[in-house]
Amino acid sequence: MSRLVVLALGLLIDRLVGDPDELWRKIGHPVAWIGRLIEGLDQGLNDERKTGDERRKRGMLAVAVLLGLAVFAGVVLHRIAAALPLSLIVEALLVSVFLAQKSLLEHVQAVGDAMAEGGIGPARKALSWIVGRDVTQLDEAGVNRAALESLAENFSDGLVAPAFWYLVGGLPGLLAYKALNTADSMIGHKNERFEDFGYAAARLDDLANYVPARLSALLIAAAAAFAEASPRQALKAARRDAPLHRSPNAGWPEAALAGALGLAFGGPRRYGNDAVEGAWLNAEGRREATLKDLRRGLRLADATWLLGLALVAISALLIWG
Repeated sequence: MSRLVVLALGLLIDRLVGDPDELWRKIGHPVAWIGRLIEGLDQGLNDERKTGDERRKRGMLAVAVLLGLAVFAGVVLHRIAAALPLSLIVEALLVSVFLAQKSLLEHVQAVGDAMAEGGIGPARKALSWIVGRDVTQLDEAGVNRAALESLAENFSDGLVAPAFWYLVGGLPGLLAYKALNTADSMIGHKNERFEDFGYAAARLDDLANYVPARLSALLIAAAAAFAEASPRQALKAARRDAPLHRSPNAGWPEAALAGALGLAFGGPRRYGNDAVEGAWLNAEGRREATLKDLRRGLRLADATWLLGLALVAISALLIWG
């Protein structure tokens, strides 16, 4: 029950307060600390002169070290929080650091604001902060679609999955997930340097996001009923089209959001010099996503957050009773 209470408080703190940017500029965000550790493991273990099998083994060792340190840090932080006055609030503050609802909404909103105030150029620049694809050739509809796709995927990775793993494993589970997810974003790439070394990180991240991605789709569909969107089409698109996505998990929230909004997501895109012929999710939907659609998506994401918070709070009250 205490984890449910802490999570509810953490969700509220994150949504209302968000990241203390001034503090993170001085000391760095904890996820950035994790990133520096991953860089050190990469530099120390990822020897390109080794065979593919050897590099996979070294990648497994890197992930084991990373997760071991994350779990240890989570145990220490939990014990410190438990020893302090108002321990639940202290732990909720720690949890909120690793949730990203407010930050996500602000970054996606920045794309819409840039489009409304400055047009396609500033909107592409704002979009480039939240996606890895080449944005230079995207038209207005493409920018809006890409922002909404990022909103859906990062809602799962940045909010639902951390919350899920906190409920499963407390602070150790939360920090282990964030470490693994950060490792996947840094070394889980299918290129010459990371295809073998990052294999373990990528596969374990797929496993860690299996349940949260599908839970995200269900939450989006349920919240659509309260946000002038279509729950039925969200579920239909998720069930039918999620397997078409090149990621085993990202397709679930993306297809659900596409169906809820009546849009088509996906399609061809570029990542650097690589062209990807992605499948269309909710292909019967409109491809011409507008600024109005972007704002509808933001409202639906907030409604989904609120529904999740309500479910956590109600669960805590039921267990308390």
